[in-house]
Amino acid sequence: MPCSPTEPDASETRTPPAPSPWIAGLDGCRGAWAGVLLNLADGRHRAARFATVADLVDAPEAPAFVGIDIPIGLPDRITDGGRVADRAARAYLGQGRASVFPMPPRAAVHAPDYETAKALSRAGSDPPFAPSIQGWNIFRSVREVDGLLRARPDLCDRLHEVHPEVAFRRLNRDRALAASKKTPDGQAARRALLLGAGLPEALVAARPAGIGADDHLDALAALVVARDLACGRAVPMPDPPGRDGFDLPIVIWAPGDVS
Repeated sequence: MPCSPTEPDASETRTPPAPSPWIAGLDGCRGAWAGVLLNLADGRHRAARFATVADLVDAPEAPAFVGIDIPIGLPDRITDGGRVADRAARAYLGQGRASVFPMPPRAAVHAPDYETAKALSRAGSDPPFAPSIQGWNIFRSVREVDGLLRARPDLCDRLHEVHPEVAFRRLNRDRALAASKKTPDGQAARRALLLGAGLPEALVAARPAGIGADDHLDALAALVVARDLACGRAVPMPDPPGRDGFDLPIVIWAPGDVS
């Protein structure tokens, strides 16, 4: 469903520049980022591999809303089973809750090595837990986004955390998908949902070289959420969002009403 980015309030005494009509979706992939961009005004689009998140937000399109599949907002201490956003997403996904990765406290994410990360996580969580090696391997990307948002707080209005499986379940009218995104059937089902959500067929098919099929699909799911954020109809999990010690939001955004 097309829309125009939310316009500034006409009552403002100063007229800010019009928001960019571009939106974007990002998903981590093998040391880089799978990215997709869409112009809501005229339908132009492109898909590309980006070395860093900054490369996308500072691209010529300057997307006003970016959905990104990475945790944003890192509590100093983890209690009650994880970040409030992760708990809300797990409750929504039900049997698919395992796809929501458990995040340790901020100090563990920024640890210099895996052994230190495990020790800091146990010390900063109740009940104590340690990240898996798989988790440690994605912390590089979490640190990248965390550092970017802390260095450039204006980007908090543009970068928004999403979870692809939450997005796909929403697009599937709150029903679980039968097949994994790693299988041909699961990928076909997800492509159909993206097309049904109104994404251009050429963009859905435009997987760049070096980008896995599942990473491209996840970036496209993030793009759907970015569109709904631009339209003012995205759903926050939880509502209201949490905040970390640096006032970064702790919330996973999902597509709006798909009934």
